[in-house]
Amino acid sequence: MFRGAIFDFDEVIADSHPVHLRAWKKVLDSVGRAASGDELQFVLDGRTRDDIVRHFLGDLDAEKMAEYGRCKEQFFRDEAADVQTIKGVPRFLEKLEEAQLPLGIASSGSRARIEFLLERLKLKKHFGVVVTGDEVAQGKPHSAVFRKAAEHVGADPCELIAFEDAASGVKAAKSGGMTCVGIASSDRSSILVDVGANHVVPDFRSLSYPKIQKISCSALQPAACSSADSLARSLPD
Repeated sequence: MFRGAIFDFDEVIADSHPVHLRAWKKVLDSVGRAASGDELQFVLDGRTRDDIVRHFLGDLDAEKMAEYGRCKEQFFRDEAADVQTIKGVPRFLEKLEEAQLPLGIASSGSRARIEFLLERLKLKKHFGVVVTGDEVAQGKPHSAVFRKAAEHVGADPCELIAFEDAASGVKAAKSGGMTCVGIASSDRSSILVDVGANHVVPDFRSLSYPKIQKISCSALQPAACSSADSLARSLPD
């Protein structure tokens, strides 16, 4: 039986990848670093801002890293009006809150950007815990950001269910001891299953509290599942 939920942010809560790609391309173009569409896919795999800068521009001093980070954030905010929620997110969050479950975010993104988008999308009220890449030394696939979120939620990781869209994020959630639901289109679902996702859906429209309880239950020992499964069957979708 799960007792809380931890969400990645980009492409789990917010449909923000297209804007991220455009923003990072502008940063790289501004310094004459050409990057193909395939190369830019690196930025979508749960990387921290500093990891992305190092990948494309090499090891830089802290001041230069911060400068490129600020530049990227400004380019992102210039186009933030294009960012919407992943389908089904608002209703799903409301259902989990009705079940009195604590909800948190564990993202590799910067706190400033996550807080900005939560406000703009009117979702901040749902999350009592927000942990970002600014607050951990190691980004995904290391489990640090999920473990820190679990600590703040006040639950054992094995009692939490994580929602992730990237392979590195699924690895981080699983190595942190959580059940993980992948959010991915059908052509990418096998990638997330291969790295440990317990279940994969394209968005949140098909999910409900009872269904998530059953997914969590299936990841536990059978003896631990009976009471959770009974509770799930008794609840409305």
